[in-house]
Order: sequence, then C-alpha cells, then structure tokens
Amino acid sequence: MKLLLVLILNTFFLSSLWAAPAKKLDQYWFPFSDELQSTVSHSKWQTILDQYVITTPDEQTFFSYSTVSPNDRKVLQSYLNDLVAIDPLALTRAQQKAYWINLYNAKTVDIILENYPIKSITKLGKGFFSFGPWDDKVLTVNDKKITLNDIEHRILRPIYNDARIHYAVNCASYSCPNLAAQAYTADNTEKLLEEGAKQYVNHPRGVSVTKNGLTLSSIYSWYQVDFGNNEKALVEHLKHYAKPELKEKLDSITGKITYDYNWDLNDIKS
Repeated sequence: MKLLLVLILNTFFLSSLWAAPAKKLDQYWFPFSDELQSTVSHSKWQTILDQYVITTPDEQTFFSYSTVSPNDRKVLQSYLNDLVAIDPLALTRAQQKAYWINLYNAKTVDIILENYPIKSITKLGKGFFSFGPWDDKVLTVNDKKITLNDIEHRILRPIYNDARIHYAVNCASYSCPNLAAQAYTADNTEKLLEEGAKQYVNHPRGVSVTKNGLTLSSIYSWYQVDFGNNEKALVEHLKHYAKPELKEKLDSITGKITYDYNWDLNDIKS
C-alpha cells in the first residue's frame, strides 16, 4: 500500500511539473538540398488518415484506434519503414518539413496502436519516471536513433522557427491540435498549417473566453517563446487566427490568463 501511494504521488508530482523541452538545434539535421532530387510518397499515410481520422461538425479530428485492421497496421508500418529508409538531408527544405511532421504523427499513432487500449499517451514511456514516450529512441534515420522530442524540439522548431508547428505535430491527446486529415506534402504544408491554426484557436480545445478571463491550452504556456515574448504577443497571435466573434472578445479581454490541458487519448469509437 505504501509503495502504491509513493507511485501515485510520484506520478502526480511529475505530471504537475512537466515542462516542454527547449528548442535546441541538432546541427546534423540542418543541411538540405537546394534542388528537388526525388519525390517522397505519403500515400500510405493518406490511406490510414482517410480510413481512421474522424472529423466532427466543429472541425475537430479524432482517431479511431479501435477499428484499425491488421492489414492497415502493416500499411502504417510499411510507411514508417519507407520514411526511415530516406535520407532527409537529400530533400529540399519544404520536403523536409512535411517529412518530419508526417514521421512524427505516424509514429505517434503507431506507438498508441502498439499499446492500445490505453487511456493516455502519458502512461507510456520506457523510463521508470517517464511521462509519455517522447524521450524514447523509437526511430532510426540515417543510422541515428532519434526520439519524438528530437523531431519536434531539435529539428522542426529550431530549423523553421514557425509557431504553427505546434498545430501540426499531434500528441494523441484530446487537448492537442488536430491530427490533420491530409498528409503533409511540400506543396500543401502552408495550407495545412494555416487550417490547423484556425481550427485550434477557434475551438475551446485551444481558446476559451469566459467572464473570468481567458483559458488557453497549456501549449501556449509551454511554448510561449514560439508565440511571442509575452502574453500580449500571444493574444495578438490568437487574434490573427480568430474568427470575428472570438476576435472581438479577445480585443476586450480582461482578467488573467489561465492554462489547462486534457491528456485523455484523442480516441473515438466508430
């Protein structure tokens, strides 16, 4: 009983103090090709998205993990094998952006399926005190073992310095921005990033205005440095994507800003 209590307290302590890693470029992944040398097919990932991403009437997406067939598990694993066999350094900068976002999202879905059913991705991770699998070496690219955190914080964030990356990479949780229903490509990344930003900002998952002030997803607290130097700059970012009704509320917001996050799995039963 005492051991169980210690474990519960440790879990609470870790989750309450969880903080996002800082962005720090891994120089190895910085080079890119100036010219298009080859194409990258994301068709297998699109097959999975078409079949299992469910979009609600208010433009929020969920994933039907429980209905994924054994054959489609093989399709997903084949896609991951295809990606890790590519040298991303031989891709253009635009191709790389799509490559890393899709690799992150596809591997996250794969990890959930390997452990399904599960209530939250935070229950996973190989370390005794792990709060999720983000620091596990789950991929090998160019003979280098990398983590999901490597992709997000040491490749995507520092190379592109684009706050909209947070609307693209999906952590398989309810409060996370949408898992896009389309695979990212060099041609559609800008469009999908804009759509992801608008969908998140204009939904209570991301932004909620109440009489007591403003409640935001904790993403905006963890990564405030990406959205601006302070909360005023953050609100300006939100207003840029807000629909007229929300923008009007943000223009006259009073009270403090609070942050919240729901780590429940972004699951839906079909």
